[in-house]
Amino acid sequence: MTPGFDAANQTTADVDATLRQDMDACFNAFDKDRDGYLDLNEFRVLCSALFRNNKGQIYQLEDYQLRDVFNIFDTKNDDKIDREEFTYLWNNWIKLIVRPISAILVIDVQNDFICGTLDIRNCPAKQNALEVLQPINHLLDTIEFDAVFYSYDWHPSDHVSFIDNVHLRKFHESSPIPQDKAQLYDTVVFEGDPPVEQKLWPRHCVQNTWGSELHEDLKVLENSIKIYKGTNPEVDSYSAFWDNSKQTDTKLAAQLRLRGITDVYVCGIAYDVCVGATAIDAISSGFRTILLDDCCRGVDLLNIEKTKETVIKNHGVVVNSDRVKDMVEGNDRRPELGYKLALHLKDQMEKQTKGEGAIKREKR
Repeated sequence: MTPGFDAANQTTADVDATLRQDMDACFNAFDKDRDGYLDLNEFRVLCSALFRNNKGQIYQLEDYQLRDVFNIFDTKNDDKIDREEFTYLWNNWIKLIVRPISAILVIDVQNDFICGTLDIRNCPAKQNALEVLQPINHLLDTIEFDAVFYSYDWHPSDHVSFIDNVHLRKFHESSPIPQDKAQLYDTVVFEGDPPVEQKLWPRHCVQNTWGSELHEDLKVLENSIKIYKGTNPEVDSYSAFWDNSKQTDTKLAAQLRLRGITDVYVCGIAYDVCVGATAIDAISSGFRTILLDDCCRGVDLLNIEKTKETVIKNHGVVVNSDRVKDMVEGNDRRPELGYKLALHLKDQMEKQTKGEGAIKREKR
C-alpha cells in the first residue's frame, strides 16, 4: 500500500485511518535519497502514487503541470520541498485530493425544459431532457454527497429573455437585428448602460407556474438547497452562481464554501446553456469541477462540444455518471483536478501575500 494516500479498495474507516498516519511517514517514503527534501523526480513518484484509480490505472500529470505544481509548493524557490513546505502540501493538497468534500448541482430540471414551452426536443440538437432523470436519480440514490443543490430558472413574467416581451424594451443601434424583425432564438441588443446582448427564448419557467416546477420524477432529497436565478426582469441568468452580467450573486459559492466543498459535480438542462455556464463559474470560483456527460441534455450539438472543450481547457473533467462514486470516495483521483487545486492554492497564497504587504504599508 502506498504510504499516506492509497485509498483504493479501502473502507471509509480505512481511509480515515490512513489520513491520520504520521505525515512524516509519507514524506520519508518518497524521500528516496534520505536527504530531508523532495526533489522534482521524487515528487513525480509521489504524484504517480497519488493520481490513480481503483482499477490499477495510473494517471500522469503533464511535464509542465508537474513542474508548475512543484514550484507552487516550493515556496522558498530552492528547487526542493522541505518538511515545512510539505506540511502545507499535505494539509491543503494531498488530503483534499484523497478525501474530497463533494456537492452535486442539479441544474434546471424543470417542466418547461422537458415537456413545456421550451422543451429542448424542439431545439436544434433534438435531445430528450427526460433522459437525464434516470442517471441523476441513480446518483442521488447511491452516493452520499456532502451537499445537494437544485437550481431553478425563476423568471418574472416581464423577463428580458422572452420573445413575446421584445416590444417592452428599446433596441440599441448596435443590434444586428432590428426590433420588427426579431424572431425566436435570435440574439439582439437592448439599450442600457452598457447595452445588453440577449438571446430570445420562448416564455418559460415563470415564477410559481407548473413550468417552473422540478419534474415530478426527479428525486428531490430532504435537506437539499434550492437556488433561484433569473429573477431580475432586466438581466438573464444562465449560471447558478451569477447572472449573465455578473451583477447579482446567488450566494451559491458562499453556501458551498460554508460546507467546505472542494468538488462540484454539475448536471441537468441545458448542457450548453445553464449547465455549461454553471460549470465554468464553478471553476472560476475555485472549485474542482466535474461535468456529468450522460446526466445533461442540451440545445445545440456544436455548442455542447464547445462546452466540454471549455471545461477541459480550464482544468475541469467530463465523465459519465458511472465514475462518480469512485471519485467522490477518493478512489479515482484525476490529475486535472489536482492541477486545478494547486492553481487555486497559488492564487490564495498570492492574495495572502498581497494582503500582508498592504497591512505592512498601512502600519508604516
